[in-house]
Amino acid sequence: MNYLAHIYLSGENDLVTIGNFIADGIKGKQYKKYSKNIQIGILLHRHIDTYTDAHKTVRLSTKRLHEKYSHYSGIIVDILYDHFLAKNWSKYCDIPLDEYVESFYDSLEANYNILPIRIQKMMPYMLADNWLLNYASIEGISRVLDGMNRRTKNRSSMNEAIVELEAFYTEFENEFSEFFDELITSSKQKLDALKQEFHD
Repeated sequence: MNYLAHIYLSGENDLVTIGNFIADGIKGKQYKKYSKNIQIGILLHRHIDTYTDAHKTVRLSTKRLHEKYSHYSGIIVDILYDHFLAKNWSKYCDIPLDEYVESFYDSLEANYNILPIRIQKMMPYMLADNWLLNYASIEGISRVLDGMNRRTKNRSSMNEAIVELEAFYTEFENEFSEFFDELITSSKQKLDALKQEFHD
């Protein structure tokens, strides 16, 4: 899953959410140098990634892209699924998406000093272009895919995946909906188990 889903699945603790958000840059046992709640977020992130990569419904989505995009197909599906989460946000959360992401950005700024350097460098771009809110539109997802393609020095052709999104929009959305309900349940169970483990 991509940024918005990871943030959403973290629950209501700001530090757990920060941990989940920064987790990709925290390797191995490096997570142990952080506070308990950030550690919980990092370990929750790893659970979400493992669960997602192994899920049969997600594999249906990635299979549709694999011939053209090879190992980048999983990254593309993560981004497309964030689009469907943003688009259908009111189904999952009572707080409007624009308010929700503003609150998260505020939390990032409040905890700036504990963010890895890579995240600190990324933040101005994320805030200026309001990535999380823009996931809700096809245009926003197109810009994200353009940016990812540039980062691979145009090797991935990820910018072209907007074609598959539009051609198979209903199929991707149905797969997201089926999968995400199961991911919410799995993530909540993992989060509860981590809280118990760390706070006993």
